[in-house]
Amino acid sequence: MGAPVVIVAYDPQWPRRYEQEKAALLSVLSDRLVAVEHMGSTAIPGLGAKPIIDIMAALRSLEEAPTCIEPLRGLGYDYVPEFEAFIPERRFFRKGSPEKHTHHLHLFAQSHFWDRHELLFRDYVRAHPEAAQEYERLKRELASRYGTDREGYTNAKTEFVQSIVALAQAEKDKLSRSSG
Repeated sequence: MGAPVVIVAYDPQWPRRYEQEKAALLSVLSDRLVAVEHMGSTAIPGLGAKPIIDIMAALRSLEEAPTCIEPLRGLGYDYVPEFEAFIPERRFFRKGSPEKHTHHLHLFAQSHFWDRHELLFRDYVRAHPEAAQEYERLKRELASRYGTDREGYTNAKTEFVQSIVALAQAEKDKLSRSSG
């Protein structure tokens, strides 16, 4: 049985922890990374979250990912290839003990990086505090309901996340039509 899903109050140190980790990543992968972004709930000011810094980074090509494994291991990251069954276009790494991960790193190819739903979601919720409040309420309720069932917790958030991504995409499309 795994550890329970725990949502903690927003920590104003999360952006600093992201910046420190970004600097560490760039120190070992600067020749391969073309973009690095803070994503997930810890990237949204004021939002309670699981205290894990999620980082999304772009490589020129996913074929470069194997050359990243050893440098990332030197920073304390473990490569988790079995997650490719769920998202084949991503390479996933986690840092910290199995009981308490501190960072997750999601590597993608740069093609379509900026169109990833994770970034659309983050930017929309940052710009719409009412959506952030609703999301936090949902996460706290689901954490209580699902306990140690992390997959159930994640799956139960899917409908809400997809609805926000749809709103974000519609907003983005409207903006691009009005500026084009």
